[in-house]
Formats: sequence, structure tokens, C-alpha cells
Amino acid sequence: MKNQRTLLASAILSAFSTLAAAQSNDAVVPQVVVTATPFGNSASDQILAPAKVLAGDELRDKAGSSLGETLSQELGVSASAFGAGASRPIIRGLEGARVKMLENGMAVSDVSGLSNDHAVAAEGAVAQQIEILRGPAALLYGSGAIGGLVNVVNERIPTALEPKLTGQLEVRASSVDDGRNASGTVDGSAGKFAWHVDGNARNAGDYKIPGNRVMGDPDSASGHLPHSDTKERNAGLGGSFVDSWGFIGASVSHLTNVYGIPSDEGSKIDQKQTRYDIDSLVKAPFDGFETFKFKAGYTDYQHAELNDENAPEVIFQNHSLETRFELTHKPVAGWHGTFGVQTENTRFSALSAEGGPDTVPVTRSTSKAAFLVEETDFGPVRFNAGGRVERVEREPVTGVDRSFNLQSGSVGAMWPFIPGYGLGATLSYAQRAPSTEELYSAGPHDATVTFDVGNADFKKETSRNIELTVQKTTGLVRWKANLFRNKVSDFIYGHITGNLLDAEGNPGDELRERIFEQADATIHGAEAELEYNPTGAGWSGRVFADTTRGKLDRGGSLPLQPATRVGASTAYKMGAWRAGLSLVHAQSQDRLASFETSDTPSYNQLNANVSYTQKIGGYDLTWFMLAKNLTNDEIRVSTSVLKDISPLPGRNVVFGVRAKF
Repeated sequence: MKNQRTLLASAILSAFSTLAAAQSNDAVVPQVVVTATPFGNSASDQILAPAKVLAGDELRDKAGSSLGETLSQELGVSASAFGAGASRPIIRGLEGARVKMLENGMAVSDVSGLSNDHAVAAEGAVAQQIEILRGPAALLYGSGAIGGLVNVVNERIPTALEPKLTGQLEVRASSVDDGRNASGTVDGSAGKFAWHVDGNARNAGDYKIPGNRVMGDPDSASGHLPHSDTKERNAGLGGSFVDSWGFIGASVSHLTNVYGIPSDEGSKIDQKQTRYDIDSLVKAPFDGFETFKFKAGYTDYQHAELNDENAPEVIFQNHSLETRFELTHKPVAGWHGTFGVQTENTRFSALSAEGGPDTVPVTRSTSKAAFLVEETDFGPVRFNAGGRVERVEREPVTGVDRSFNLQSGSVGAMWPFIPGYGLGATLSYAQRAPSTEELYSAGPHDATVTFDVGNADFKKETSRNIELTVQKTTGLVRWKANLFRNKVSDFIYGHITGNLLDAEGNPGDELRERIFEQADATIHGAEAELEYNPTGAGWSGRVFADTTRGKLDRGGSLPLQPATRVGASTAYKMGAWRAGLSLVHAQSQDRLASFETSDTPSYNQLNANVSYTQKIGGYDLTWFMLAKNLTNDEIRVSTSVLKDISPLPGRNVVFGVRAKF
């Protein structure tokens, strides 16, 4: 039997290799431009800043109710999974403020980086693509983006004139939560004026779970997870004047989102955000320069944390004004680069609605930064370098003012030692100023059931990261492997002490004391991915694995570390039909912080999709079905604060139709 299995495996590998060899190594791959890079390169050119771009059918198949769910099966990316309403991407074990969230290249300016129960105020349902970026290019957007950045691109401010009306409308229904979702985008033009409209509406009830709510407790709730419902509305409108010299435009958008927090207390969050944006580009503005870009954005954000009687307990507010300009110069002595200036002014608070202690006092923060990113070729070696200097000031109405001078830099090189193969290395040094809540928290946080205590004496975080990459980027079979090590001095994390307090901070039994602490830490890991025919017709396939380990240098693990994962998928595309099947296996996670009490068991997540596209007049009508967690496995993720009491949804079948015109 063993010989038969060996012969069968050899035959499959031989057939696979023969088929790959029969194809051109230069198979045509659609170019997807990564808008968050300084030079507008295609995704396949991101050799020094590992990038993943979700777009088109792949994005629609993976789209979930949150950005964390949508990106959770990408290489090196996991999710915080705080119920259906709030799930933020975690990149290589780093979360919160260390992963920058952007919308069209500007900060989302919500408060999702403060706590896992806060939803990202950017909607993936109307996105044209979602970009994941690390490396030197991340320095354009913030010194604190140690983990990387996620950019949601919806192009609310058009950059080109559409020759005719174009758009996309979609409706879908999901079985696990009786969910309904409708979304759409429409773009058009009149003369030299381009316009854009988009919108999304989502209603979902409490979702079904495979077993019991509380891990290991057969007497706990079953059937549906209480307080996991969501109700979201989002709309945007933008326009621009487009000419041969470039464009200038503006947009406005509004989001409302009410979602449950599946904690024992059963609270809800009522989230609202209005944002205004300006974007412009001038081609060849001066001699020696290719483009000048100017962007400005103002965000008015608020959310109220409601108790089980729908009364507000804490109100979070963030008013933010961001500006940035970039100049891209023509090659000088072989160097091609972009430099610019970014400013940000915010007024943040988390105030008690009941007259008790404020969680975070009103705090004004200002940031002024200058950055430079350059690239060149030394023979066959592509070289990339970036630097950023920044000053951050925080001024609370009560407490000690703090200021931080930050310096960050990154260098990398890629050597194509064989045509189609590359060997690369990246070194980066980045500093992050402690966030407002890490410095000044001193009050209850109902949704996380904690009483948070900051430290105004914190030092700035300093990260030193090295990454080694080997990859094959051409042909029918493509692959890459990454090794990384991140040494962080004065890493800030929340420590659950075990003390129980009341809402006033006195001994009690309502809230867990969470004290922000600072210590040196090391995060290291590895990733690998192999793809077969990822964009062509016929059969395609993917296998991947990723692992990361975060430890305090004084001993013990960092909290909420991702589990090691392996996955495989296969798909078939021919004519009007597409179908796919994927399986992800996550190992059990028992590497716990000193204050974490329970391991997370291993799980398997089996997903499938099938779609059929037909032409009706000028419309492409796509009927689709998505199936998630087909085996109805009980899934608890180690990166979730609620892992003990909040499993992920059970078997879910999504039916929908999408029209493109």
C-alpha cells in the first residue's frame, strides 16, 4: 500500500510538472496597481514591500461582514474576531495601532486601533480592491505602522473619465444569521466632470454556533450566539474635474453601524462616522518632477457603548484633520523617488455618559512628519530605501503633556539570481509613539469588561525588523517564502491583573483590571505560499502555511498570538462557470501570556464557492453561492479576547446575484 501511495504521488507530481512546463513562463497576468505604493507599481512588482491585493472575483468570494473576516485567510493575516460586527486584521501577530487602516490612502481615523471591540469604519462591500502592504512604502503613512497597513480602495473621488455609465450592484443572503446585504457602486461622467456614488446596507441577526457558547460548558447557551447581530448603513458621493494635467475632486461619506458585543454583559455599540475628503494630482508640475499629489481629509467619528438596556455608558469621539502632499521626482543618477509631508490633528475622548470616571480624557494630538522613499537598480539588484521623521504631541485636558520625536527607516534589496527567481532581504527600524489610551486611560470600558489604566510615563516603542525572502514570480507555478524577526523595545500591551473592580475603580466584581505595561519583546515567524495557475482558465491551486511566535524577553508569551496554520485550495474556471474549494487547518494554541487561562483547540475551516455568469443585454449577471465552515466545526481563534465565550459562526450558505454594467 505504501508503494502504491508513493507511485500515485509521483504520478501526480509528474503530471503537474509536465503541465507546468508546457505553459509559457511568461503567462499573461492581469496587472493590478497597488495604489498605496509611491510609484503606482503593479502587485507583481512589490518585491521589497510584500503586498497582497484582493480584487475582482477573489474579493467578492472572500468578502465578509468585517475587514478582519475578509482578510483572515491571507498569508500572515489573522483577525481579532470580536463578534460579527468588529474584527480587525492582525498582521504577523501585531495588532491595534501597529497596523494602519487606510481608505483611499488616507487614515480611516476611527478608534478601531484602541480596542478589539471597535469596528473598522471602512466598508469592504463597496471596495474595488483591498491592499495589504509592508516594508519601506508603509513609511509614507506613519511611523507606527510596524505591522504594516491595509488600504481599502473605493475610488470615491474618480481619477479618470468613464466613457459610459459603469457600476456594480449586488444582493446576498446568508443562512447562519438570516443576513441580508445589498451594495452598489455607479460611476459616470459629463464632459470633464466625473462622479461616483456607492452604498451598502446590511442586516443580520444573532448567528448560529455549532456547539455551546462557553468552551467546555455544556450548560451554556447553544443554537445562536447572543448579541452577535449587526445593522450597518454606508453611503458615499464624490466628484472630480479631470483634464490632461491631472484631476481635483472631493467626496463625502456617512456610516452608521449598530452591532452587538457577545460578552456576558450583552452590550452594543452604536457607531457613526462622517468624513470629507479632497484629492488632487498634477502631472509634470515642475521640471524634474513627474507628479504632485495633495490630499486632505476631515473625519467626525463617534460611538456609544450601550448596556443591556440600550443606555450609553461610555461615548468615544474622534475628530481628525489630516493633510499630505507628495512629490515624485524623475530619476536622478538612477534614483527614482517620492518625498512629502503629512500632518494630523485629532481631538479624542472616551467620556462617561453616567457621570462616573472617564475612560480617556479629552486629548488633543498633533503629528507632523516628512518622508522619503527611493528605489534604484545596481546591476541586476533592485534596491529600495525609505525614511521618515515625525514629531507627535499629546495634550490631555487633565494629565501630563507628552511629546515624541520619531525616526524610522527601511532598506531592502532583491537579487534575481535566476530569471524568474528572486532572493531578497529587508531591514527596518521604526518608532511608535504611545497612543492616547495607552498613556491616559483611567476608567471603565464596558464592552471589554475591563477597567483600563494607562501610564503617562511610557517611552516610545522601537522596532528592529529583518526579513528574508525567496520567491518565484513567473510561470504557471509561482511561490514565495518569508522568514522574519522583529525585536521591539518597550513594547506596550494590556495586562489583565486578576483584580476585580467596580465602575469607580474600587474593589468590586464588575470589571477586570487591565493595566498597560511596557517590556521588550521579540516576534518571529515564517510564511510560505505556492500557487498554480492563479489567474488563468482551467484548474488552479494554492497551498500555504504561516506561523508566528511573540515572546516577552523577560519570559512568557505575548497575549492573543495567532495559531500556526496550513491551508490548501483548488478552483476551476471555464467560460461562464467558476468553482472553488478551500480548507484551512489551525493548530491548537497553548502559548499563552501569564494572565491568559485557556488554550484554543485546533480547527478545520472548509469553504466552497460556485458561480455562473450570463450576459443579458449590456449586463453581466453573476449568480453565486458561497459556503463557509461546511463541516460546522467549532472554531475559536486565539487572537480573540472572547475566545472562551464567542465561537465563530457555524455552517453558513450565502446566495446572491451581482450585476455589472
